[in-house]
Amino acid sequence: MADILSLKESVLVYLDRSGGLKKLCENCKHFNGTQQTEAVYRFCIGVNPADVLELDPVLGDCVLHDPLKATALFQSVCFLAIKTLSLIEKIHMESQVNVILKFTHLPPFPEYTLDLSSFPRLCRPLRPVSMEGLVISMTRVTKYTQGARFLCTDDDCPCSTGFHHIRVHAPGATESATVRNDFSCMMCSSQLKEDVKFRVLGDKQLVELIHVKALDVLRGHEQSSMRYQSVTLFLRDELCNSMRIGRYYRVLGIPAHVHQWPNITWSVEANSVQPWEPVCDCKVSARFQELLKGTASSPWRFSAIVAHCFGLDVAPLGLYDTLKLSLLLSLVQTRIDEKDMFHNLDLLVVTTDTLILDRLMTYSLSLAYRGIRHQATGEMFACLSRDEHGAGTANIHAGSVLLATGGVCLLGDLSYYRKDKLDSIKSGNEFMETRTLSVFIPGKKYGEDADQQLSFPVQCSFWAATDSSRRSGRADCGALGAAEMGAVPAQLADAFGLVIECRDRVGEQALLAQTVHTLQHAVQSGKPHDPPCWEFSTEDYHELVAHAQGLQVELSPAAEKIIHGYYMASRRVRSQGQGVNMSVASIKLLISLAEAHCKLCLRTQVLEQDAVIAVLLCESSVSLKHGASALIIPPDPVFPCDLGDVDGLCKRDAALDELHQLILRFIYTNAPGADTYITEE
Repeated sequence: MADILSLKESVLVYLDRSGGLKKLCENCKHFNGTQQTEAVYRFCIGVNPADVLELDPVLGDCVLHDPLKATALFQSVCFLAIKTLSLIEKIHMESQVNVILKFTHLPPFPEYTLDLSSFPRLCRPLRPVSMEGLVISMTRVTKYTQGARFLCTDDDCPCSTGFHHIRVHAPGATESATVRNDFSCMMCSSQLKEDVKFRVLGDKQLVELIHVKALDVLRGHEQSSMRYQSVTLFLRDELCNSMRIGRYYRVLGIPAHVHQWPNITWSVEANSVQPWEPVCDCKVSARFQELLKGTASSPWRFSAIVAHCFGLDVAPLGLYDTLKLSLLLSLVQTRIDEKDMFHNLDLLVVTTDTLILDRLMTYSLSLAYRGIRHQATGEMFACLSRDEHGAGTANIHAGSVLLATGGVCLLGDLSYYRKDKLDSIKSGNEFMETRTLSVFIPGKKYGEDADQQLSFPVQCSFWAATDSSRRSGRADCGALGAAEMGAVPAQLADAFGLVIECRDRVGEQALLAQTVHTLQHAVQSGKPHDPPCWEFSTEDYHELVAHAQGLQVELSPAAEKIIHGYYMASRRVRSQGQGVNMSVASIKLLISLAEAHCKLCLRTQVLEQDAVIAVLLCESSVSLKHGASALIIPPDPVFPCDLGDVDGLCKRDAALDELHQLILRFIYTNAPGADTYITEE
């Protein structure tokens, strides 16, 4: 008894020092403001295990290893404080005080960490653990019973009135453990009956959490034989709607075995939830730093060599340079910033050789913050199922789009999609423009009176390809310079920000080079063939992309004038000559491309040269969709010549300088008022 009193004294001292008593008094004012008398009154108390251990090691050990006993101690102290200070007159029994201990953190030791890739199946005492994972599904918010009042059916029993029999929810308990009709009175053993008007309801939500490495299976590479198992989290009351599908979280919770005869399921009662991101402190490799110094004389050469030497395991030097650059720009630009704003760069590639293109995209996907390869027969958006944990509500499972949150969703060759799948993407392409995905939940099917429609933010970039040799019969493909988009409808093609056509400049020589490259890698795997002057590993590119993503860049006045002037001139020329409306999305695309090129060059200020690359890529994309305009540029303006040596880099710089002047003249001629802010050079 003396030990219990000592622990309660320590609890009181901790509440006084931590401000818990003051918060308790404030919460009691809220309950006094309502006229309704409830069976239980819920109080959340923040607990810092380190401070408790410093104050009383025995109490700290109880908090960390026997949270139910610790909760009972805090409950008793809070009840005494409420009665002593006359905070709530409606509380008569200690059981009416429902205390929830909220842990601020746990000790950083393996005993308090739950690794979702190998979590234990052994029975052990309920104690808080920390885990990190990704949300792959969640249910709607439903109700559960926080507490209920029961009365004895024997009128002569003292328990037929008052609050002697109070039941509250405990971690791991089912609804039937709180509310049932076969409870007996502890004094006379008569049957108990619930006083329904005193039932207290709360919110409940179920979430499926899985280890981060489980998503590596969806990248499309060969994986080990390891299997991953998700764990079910129970979010209650203030924690509901604190998690989003596709995001990482660090969760403190109490594991429990949920008994639903004849089955026993393993789940976790969440105690606190915090957004979490894997730490990635990547530095640019020494090879890239050396290259950066060697190309300091030109604002274009670093990104050109980086793109030229990219993906040599898949394609030989000199092929698909524009595509490689675009993939790197998309990787660098795809991110979620500190303000939770998402930046994306979608790519649609038109080609006649989708096999090599698919391999190159799959290789690039491994460099993404998160990469998901969508299967044509899989679920792209979200699917519904009935919850298996007794709630009976709709469980929303993430499709490829939501699983790729913060990264890239590779759709692959759209030519292999069935017509109904393409139609569903076409009809739902609003999610690519509004970046919002809507999920309709029929109420009757999932136990609700009314239907419900939920919206989820779409925060990923899309990569797709189309085989131009498959004719679509588009009516607008006869425009000068417009490309055949294969099976992709025009409306869907417009939803992609950047459209790239992969041309083989050297025809049969390109086919021969690719054939030789493939055979050499098949015979002598892992050995470089025809190595370039600069050699970079996949890890070097991974570090470069991760570092560039974190750079904060700003537009220079010169770059802003180029972007604004080109948009105004192109909008005027195309709307008058072709009837094409250049929307505000074009401005966003131009800024996104310029910022991405600036980051890839490891700069923090967007230069005029970055804006020129953005204009050339954007103009090529618009020309592929709607035909050429008054700004006549070559078929492959960003890489107009071979970069096999320094001579080729100098020729490219000279060609880009000429295109720079061509863009300025185009703006000066066609943009209203351009002469006030652009000087003709």
